[in-house]
Amino acid sequence: MKIFAAIFAALAGAAMLMFGIALLLSIPVWLLWNWLIPVLFGLKGITLIQAWGLLVLCGFLFKSPSSSPSQKE
Repeated sequence: MKIFAAIFAALAGAAMLMFGIALLLSIPVWLLWNWLIPVLFGLKGITLIQAWGLLVLCGFLFKSPSSSPSQKE
């Protein structure tokens, strides 16, 4: 039972670390959006979670399919 608790704690810690890193990476998107977009286009500012979603969406849309190391030609 102690091994299960240790594994669960390690996985929970890793998940929290990844979530924290994702939020840290979205801070520049959030700051730039809230600084530029309302002034340039008259749109509303966004929250930090929305900035994270925008970062994920851009990663899906603009990621090159050839960047994967398993698809070498």
